Amino acid sequence: MTTSPTTPLRLSHHYADGVVGVELHGDLDHRHAELLVDAVRRALAEHDGPHEVRVDCAGLTTVDSIGLAALLMIRRHTDAAGAVLQLESRTTQLDRLLRLTGTLGHFTHTRPGAQPGTGPLEAGPGEEQPPARSPDPGA
Repeated sequence: MTTSPTTPLRLSHHYADGVVGVELHGDLDHRHAELLVDAVRRALAEHDGPHEVRVDCAGLTTVDSIGLAALLMIRRHTDAAGAVLQLESRTTQLDRLLRLTGTLGHFTHTRPGAQPGTGPLEAGPGEEQPPARSPDPGA
C-alpha cells in the first residue's frame, strides 16, 4: 500500500465583532488536526465571549477520521463557550464524510433562540432547507 504525501494544514484566524473566523488550507488529518483544535481553543480563550466561530473549509483538500474528530472537538469547545460553530464552504468530500458518519447534524444546527424547524445555519452543497414544522396542536 502506498500513501500519498499530505499537504500541511495552514490556518489563519481573525476576530471581529464577536466572531472568530478560521480559514483552513490543506489536509485536516492525523498529522495536522491538533493545530485546528489548539487554534480554536486559544481564540476562544483570548477573546471575551465570542458568540460565533466560523470555519471556512473551502481550502481543505482532505479530511480523515482524526480531522473529523478535531471538528467534533471544536464543536464541544464552542458549545462550552456558548458560541455557535459554523462550517462554511464545506467541500463535497467533507459533506460526504459528515453524511456517512452521521455527524452532519452536529454542524447544521439552528441558532440559539431560533424557532424549531427554521433550518440549519448553512445548507451544504445540494442540501435544501428543511420545511418549517407546523406547531403541534396537542402542545
